[in-house]
Amino acid sequence: MLSSLFEQFVKESPVSVMMRGLMSHIFATERMDRLFTKHAQVQYQQDLLFSSQVDLMSLVVCGVQKSVHAAYKARAENLSVSTTALYNKLCGIELSVSEALVRETGQDLAELVKLVGGEQTNILPGYCIKVVDGTCLKGTDHRLKAIRNLAASALPGKAIVVLEQQSKIITDIVLSC
Repeated sequence: MLSSLFEQFVKESPVSVMMRGLMSHIFATERMDRLFTKHAQVQYQQDLLFSSQVDLMSLVVCGVQKSVHAAYKARAENLSVSTTALYNKLCGIELSVSEALVRETGQDLAELVKLVGGEQTNILPGYCIKVVDGTCLKGTDHRLKAIRNLAASALPGKAIVVLEQQSKIITDIVLSC
């Protein structure tokens, strides 16, 4: 039964099915938890795995849910922690873990863009062009126009971001509080 249903999606929207599969691979539960274990220095996983945090945040980032709390309520039956514990865990994610998440997934996504022929024309053939930009986020309600209608907002801190010109993917980030 499921195979015929799946075949219908493949026929009608093959790119959507392919992207779903690729994103599931890049953000796989086991991979996210290994990344956390490898890069966390103080923080630990017990009742709330890093992969669950990534899952919840992806719902907010992709606009499926308007806030972390809404994402928590949508997935509450699969979580064994309180909202307070969730927020404490999210606030305690070490910068090294966040940097590794961006670095590892960004490199995979840039490779994916290359494989499907989605790279932009190189403006300087023979050179790998990267754009480096930084920002200082303040703890304020004055948010970017693009995210004002969302309940989620950026936390205060500083970020230097590296964007690969050809793939238009962020492949590295340096964070500080």
